[in-house]
Amino acid sequence: MTLSFAPAIDPSLPLYVLQQSELAGWLENQPNHVHSWVSADGFSAALGQTVLIPGPDGKPEFALAGYGSAAKRARKRFSLAAAAESLPKGTYRIASGIPANVLDAECFGWLMTGYAFDRYAAQSAANAALVAPEGVDTKRIEIMANAETLIRNLVNTPAADMGPTQLQQAIEDLAQEFDADVSVISGEALLDQNLPMIHAVGRAAEQAPRLLEMNWGDSGPKLTLVGKGVCFDTGGLNLKPDASMGLMKKDMGGAANVLGLARMIMALGLELQLRVLIPAVENSVAGNAFRPGDILTARNGMTVEINNTDAEGRLVLADALALANEDAPNLLISMATLTGAARVALGPDLAPYYTDDNKAAETLARAAETVADPVWRMPFHEPYEAMIEPGIADLDNAPSGGFAGSITAALFLRRFANRSRYMHFDIYSWQRSKEPGRSKGGLGQGPRALLAALPELLGL
Repeated sequence: MTLSFAPAIDPSLPLYVLQQSELAGWLENQPNHVHSWVSADGFSAALGQTVLIPGPDGKPEFALAGYGSAAKRARKRFSLAAAAESLPKGTYRIASGIPANVLDAECFGWLMTGYAFDRYAAQSAANAALVAPEGVDTKRIEIMANAETLIRNLVNTPAADMGPTQLQQAIEDLAQEFDADVSVISGEALLDQNLPMIHAVGRAAEQAPRLLEMNWGDSGPKLTLVGKGVCFDTGGLNLKPDASMGLMKKDMGGAANVLGLARMIMALGLELQLRVLIPAVENSVAGNAFRPGDILTARNGMTVEINNTDAEGRLVLADALALANEDAPNLLISMATLTGAARVALGPDLAPYYTDDNKAAETLARAAETVADPVWRMPFHEPYEAMIEPGIADLDNAPSGGFAGSITAALFLRRFANRSRYMHFDIYSWQRSKEPGRSKGGLGQGPRALLAALPELLGL
């Protein structure tokens, strides 16, 4: 599935986007038949409302789309997408009504109404096509939409068809498309290459654990992306209850999101040296599964006491981050569906992230707003460091008490990225119910904000 704008040469209907407060004034300048159609249809310019206005020959002459009120729009991500989903099949061009500062984001939202995960059964998507408005970066918006499609498809695919082997195929396909290099360390070779925690977490699964690496670009600053690729998480010997296991096909959402970001970077041809590291495993139950009470030694020599095998994501990320840190990248970013505590703190919509770099946080906050990809900074709170130090080992993978779970996980990861400029995202990567431009299921969280911030973050 490729999402794109309609060709400008296609016959298209003008689309007038109206706020509720503007409707009366707009109607004053319209002929009587327009008044009649608007009145008969009950069109009030409420958010997502649409109406086709016929001309003298009875054929549609133009369309109206409701843009609601500022208060209503504040509660939605992509307000224009609500109208796109209710318009009849056809091609439209925006004639007026969308503020310039949100036009790109609204166009992205419109394109995403065309997404449907139809691998296993036919699914419907909006049929209203949009001609790219003047002044928008058409190529960039289409690249973002198709990167989001990649993210959603990867997360939506069940683990039976998206295990470590299939995730490896996904990164190899992406690398082939953009002439990048891929290397894989799998199975017992992980021990030979000093990646012991990736091996420990994934060794009980039928598909061998592996570290996937992709490299692209040979000039510019070094950017390394690390994504959690736990393709399914049973919880291990600390088995999850039914309610918690149901969505665990999405536990590789961090990997999907870094691949989406990587795709945008390569498609745009940004001048940087990109490295992607994905520890791809299944956290399964078998006689050789790692156990509560085990003490593992990470790549960097730190020891980790296992107090809960369901806190496995930070273990595989730790080895990958230690490896990434050895190359001293200019910016190191990890993305992971890591903790339920992050959802308790900020809910499903906001993507929490951590950084010690105040300037980078300010840059990211501005960028996130422009692309409607909301993120929220959380603290690397130093006093909580003691909570991840069990005494019997250097680190505890699951501190008792249940407090500050997202923060303690972030502090744990920072121990393995300590010499690098580091940002960590604890994302959900899932849309619980359908919203305009956001189908139920897999979701990108953070990549578009990061893409918008990269020029300033890396001096591009």
